[in-house]
Amino acid sequence: MPNAKGGDREELRTLFGSFPYSYSADASSSAIRESYSKYEGKTVSVAGRVMAVRKAGKLLFIDIADRSGRIQLYFDFAKLGEKAFDSAKRLNAGDIIGGRGAVFKTKAGEPSVNVDEYTLLSKALRVLPDKWHGVQQAETRYRKRYLDLIMSQEAKDLFIKRSMVISSIRAFLDSKGYLEFETPVVQPLYAGDEAAPFKVHVNTLNEEHYLRISNELYLKRLIIGGMEKVYEVYKAFRNEDIDSTHSPEFTMIEFYEAYVDYNYMMALTEEMVSNAAKAATGSTEVKNSDGNTIKLNGRWKRISYTKSISDKLGFDIEKKSDEEVMKTAEDKGIKFEKGKRHVAHAYDKLFGLLVQPDLVQPTFVIDFPKAMSPLAKEKRGNPKLTERFELYIDGMEIANSYSELNNPIVQRENFEAQGKVMKEEGEKEQLDFDFVEAMETGMPPTGGCGIGIDRLVMVLTGKRSIKEVILFPMEKRGKPLK
Repeated sequence: MPNAKGGDREELRTLFGSFPYSYSADASSSAIRESYSKYEGKTVSVAGRVMAVRKAGKLLFIDIADRSGRIQLYFDFAKLGEKAFDSAKRLNAGDIIGGRGAVFKTKAGEPSVNVDEYTLLSKALRVLPDKWHGVQQAETRYRKRYLDLIMSQEAKDLFIKRSMVISSIRAFLDSKGYLEFETPVVQPLYAGDEAAPFKVHVNTLNEEHYLRISNELYLKRLIIGGMEKVYEVYKAFRNEDIDSTHSPEFTMIEFYEAYVDYNYMMALTEEMVSNAAKAATGSTEVKNSDGNTIKLNGRWKRISYTKSISDKLGFDIEKKSDEEVMKTAEDKGIKFEKGKRHVAHAYDKLFGLLVQPDLVQPTFVIDFPKAMSPLAKEKRGNPKLTERFELYIDGMEIANSYSELNNPIVQRENFEAQGKVMKEEGEKEQLDFDFVEAMETGMPPTGGCGIGIDRLVMVLTGKRSIKEVILFPMEKRGKPLK
């Protein structure tokens, strides 16, 4: 408590002990504003945080904020009497109050509540940021998101939209007959993708486990078990970059359906994302940070992964050997991390440099080189490629999908080849051969897709930093506050 010592602390303790345990509010600020004719003249109860206090002789105007916006409370000395009016004059920005009275408009035309009675529900002990500028420093907004939410209706609206996106996706998949299941957060292997994990020591087992980087192989086990349509909205963890599009802790949705392929998944993803856009923004057209309109309705563009790179290079990259592909990447100024000089990384770097920045409108990039997709089926008619797509919007990868490999013999060979590369690169082998054993009981043809929720919300809200759409993003710890 700031400046609360000795008797002051006891006085504050007594004050807080006198506040009511609950308050029954029956109207929101947005409802009153948007449906004024419905509320005019009716008595309502509202509650919220005091954001501004304006005194005008025998009148007092207090703006309070609830989740949906702001409403003005009108205090009249003649109605309330001296004691109640003087008490209201001592309210400060940050205090939380409830007020009851009739809805009307002031002479200035402002929808207001003409207060008959009010209740102090909580006292603010710290001063709020300046009302005109709010919380300006990005680091402060991230570390003290509660201040950002208090001072900025835009921030509130953004995270309400995020919640609506997730709810919309769940409702969409539920309507298609999907079921959501929970998979392990702590896993004995961090299989499913190439990424550095967070390590966890399990005391009872005396074993090193890992926070999941993906739930892919567990959801596929459910497909093998006959569940047929499964999904999970989940937290994933990768002990890697913190930048504008990466966070070590992030939110994903993965969904898998038996008896379909990546073509079906493309159509499903189009419908799902456009549906989420409508739910969160009311439109299938959104503006990015550059002011460009991104159109999320209709059938999205499809381009070949290798052809898109070839078009930029001026020659057919598919006809080059692995070593030639890596040499091409190095000639373009691409530097490989230690132990990462591999054809899959070369393709990835070339695509990121030459093609990805131009993919502003929704684009499915399809048919990846086999070296990049050990969990995908080979492309029909071209064994050098796999049936895989990535969805790009506003220059960001949003989704990744396969016609899932369901041949356990090929899967085992792919894992063994992958393990050899990992050993050569000095990495610990993390390959889930228990999953191969599960496949050996029979896995139906399956389509699967994963969508990055944080990046999708970035697209729908026009934000350029992932930290803007994560409520409590990971930050380097500062000096602890007392």
